Amino acid sequence: MAGAKAVPGRQEAIDLFERIRQLSFDGVGVSRESYGPTETAALGALVDWAGRHGIAARTDPAANVVFSLAQAGDQAPIVCGSHVDSVPQGGNYDGLAGVIAGLLCLKRLKEEGVRLAHPLWVAGMRGEESAWFGKAYMGSGAILGKLKADDLALRNKRSGRTLAEAMASVGADVDSIAAGKPVPWVSGVRAYLELHIEQGPLMVARKWPTAIVSGIRGNIRHNLVRCIGEPGHSGAVPRWLRNDAVFAVSDLLMRLDEHWRVLLERGNDLVVTSGVMGTDPAEHAVSRIPGRVDFSFEVRSESTETLEEFYRVMRAECDEVARQRGVRFEFDRRIESAPATMDAQLVQLLLDTSAELSLPAEKIPSGAGHDAALFANAGIPSGMIFIRNENGSHNPAEAMEIDDFMAGVDVLYRSLPKVA
Repeated sequence: MAGAKAVPGRQEAIDLFERIRQLSFDGVGVSRESYGPTETAALGALVDWAGRHGIAARTDPAANVVFSLAQAGDQAPIVCGSHVDSVPQGGNYDGLAGVIAGLLCLKRLKEEGVRLAHPLWVAGMRGEESAWFGKAYMGSGAILGKLKADDLALRNKRSGRTLAEAMASVGADVDSIAAGKPVPWVSGVRAYLELHIEQGPLMVARKWPTAIVSGIRGNIRHNLVRCIGEPGHSGAVPRWLRNDAVFAVSDLLMRLDEHWRVLLERGNDLVVTSGVMGTDPAEHAVSRIPGRVDFSFEVRSESTETLEEFYRVMRAECDEVARQRGVRFEFDRRIESAPATMDAQLVQLLLDTSAELSLPAEKIPSGAGHDAALFANAGIPSGMIFIRNENGSHNPAEAMEIDDFMAGVDVLYRSLPKVA
């Protein structure tokens, strides 16, 4: 992609990505803990870079950082941004690419003397990943006044600190967040734009360096579902007298897989995952019938109706498995995020800009969740640009090519003056 090499800021992007990678390298991948020291260090590096280029930075009441030019004006801003945290042992580009893209646009606007009808602000948001507290979109949720008392009571899976304690430790106004008060700057936002790596294989397979997101799947999840049966000696209890929690959970998952297959055949959008599962290490043994299995449950879809339908099916199948196998299921709090549709005018604007730059004018749904979903569902017109990324995401092997990234930055930059 020869054209991408001419987009201003290429080497600076390389250097900034590498600087933040070094700050958050954990020996395997990068770990930028939500509301933790490495997330704070990454934000600090971004603030330092911005300061060297005459870009102002301020911290909002939710401890997110908002960047802007001094002469931005008082019109309703376009906000561009993403999250700075990562999953444990994750990749360096998930989230961070969107913040760096916005900063490069601010720098280019300043250097080229461009004044937009709607000034650009860039949001470096905290706490998007659910890996730390079991809830996603904490930073953007706090911006929009969407966090509840139950959310603030969630505990970090490693340190045990509550989300409220962690947010307070980095300077957030927890009382305001608990009261459901949106941060002041969000009330007048004209549009929200987010550049992000694709976290699946589609763009690599189709050889698209960039694509435009049509919508974002919502999800329903339980971080902990517990199947409780009856432990016993593996050699002494016959099958018909067993209440085996492992076989019960296996039975449940096979039933759900069949429902999933049928719904897909009917044209529904749906993905189902149980990503955490295990017996109790304090008591499990080769010769012991498992009396307890803990597992997670997550379902994602672009359709609220499909989400709710599959959730009802899951609970009904739990009841049936419990009856047949002599077990019971216990559920922690249901956590959900609504599907989000990107603004049709912004989608078309981004597609048109892509075509003008001889890039693919292609739309793609997002299987992963993003902060853009919260802004869209809050009534703020939102759009997303995806960047091709090898090897998936949430792992150290993320491999975004810098030329693909710069092509996406150019789409973002050239789209900004078109936002009416």
